[in-house]
Amino acid sequence: MKHRYYKLYKPYGYLSQFVNNQNRRRNKKLLNQFYDFPDGIMAVGRLDEKSEGLLLLTTDGKFSNYITSSKIEKEYHVMVDGLITEEAIYEIQQGLEISVNGKPYITKPCPVKILNDTSHIEERFVRNENHGPTSWLSMILNEGKFRQVRKMTAKVGFPTLRLVRVRIGDYKLGRMLSTDVMEINC
Repeated sequence: MKHRYYKLYKPYGYLSQFVNNQNRRRNKKLLNQFYDFPDGIMAVGRLDEKSEGLLLLTTDGKFSNYITSSKIEKEYHVMVDGLITEEAIYEIQQGLEISVNGKPYITKPCPVKILNDTSHIEERFVRNENHGPTSWLSMILNEGKFRQVRKMTAKVGFPTLRLVRVRIGDYKLGRMLSTDVMEINC
């Protein structure tokens, strides 16, 4: 069987899955609404419902395991509430204690920098300017604990307002727009 590989710009408000198995998620939006994907397709990693950006899809389980491993960097562009400080950036860079499954967890050190140009990110209304300033960050992680980026920015006092994954290893979101699907070679 020849495996298939895709990249998708998962929009805000969609689950990173194709089938609804839970009653409480009955009315949720799923990935199969974008494209007629082949049988056996799976999302490689996840983006929560309120996150958006690059999502890889495949029928190849080995590829999925490799991409989700700690060997592969994932880059996120993150809009936070307020004008982030150098101290907060430094704390994130060094690693922080967050809660994962109700237990303390120390995140690995990671590169973080302020983004001045976000023209590559599709515009989406988040909130009115009257609610104060925002900052954009680039964060590169080799791990992916549940809601990790959101927990890290909140821990330093700058809650995440928008989270866009722009890169997984060598695969980039580029200029894709919400719901764009592209078959790729691996």
